[in-house]
Amino acid sequence: MSAIHIEQIRADLTWRIRHEAMYPNLSMELVKLENDPEGTHFGLFADDKLVSVVSVFHWDRIYQFRKFATISNAQNLGYGSILLKHLMDYVREMGGTKLWCNARCSAHSFYQKFGFSKMDQTSKKHGIDFVIMELQLDNSLGT
Repeated sequence: MSAIHIEQIRADLTWRIRHEAMYPNLSMELVKLENDPEGTHFGLFADDKLVSVVSVFHWDRIYQFRKFATISNAQNLGYGSILLKHLMDYVREMGGTKLWCNARCSAHSFYQKFGFSKMDQTSKKHGIDFVIMELQLDNSLGT
């Protein structure tokens, strides 16, 4: 595996990868979120090239991640797993009690490997089926 590092990045740096990995045949505008300015965005770099991104938003101690994407030629190399673990650690450090996302139904088993549970709520957008996946975090203030 390449030399990797993860850092917090600007929202606009996520757009190219979101577009390429998620909606390459649709408008670039679809990957820009209205609340991007309020989010925290992480990028995983392999050999100093940005290959995977995720954006996280929170309301009190509940965190939602969105637009989790890895460029096509870097998929299935473990980068998404590394970035998701980093995100889970970040949310725990921030005192989060729940982490959730609207996952593509085709990817639900990926999230289950990390302890996420599949909820009953599903939706469809741009012809893609989504399901809510959530992870309860034990962040009680006691021991």
